[in-house]
Amino acid sequence: MQKKTNHYDIMTSLHQAFRELQDPRKERKKNHKLLDIIILSVLSVLCGAESYDSIELFGKTNLAFLKQILELK
Repeated sequence: MQKKTNHYDIMTSLHQAFRELQDPRKERKKNHKLLDIIILSVLSVLCGAESYDSIELFGKTNLAFLKQILELK
């Protein structure tokens, strides 16, 4: 029987996969952590997002949930 994957397992895997990335942005322009932006983007694309606008819409639509798993402002 296959183990059911929960969203915490997925988040842990995404954190491990991307945690070593260097953030090229200037400190004063950082509104969100790079890892949070990447994870939001991955989740959005997995749910069908195909543009920056649809990633933004996904983030706004799912903000309450995303704040539970990411460090969003």
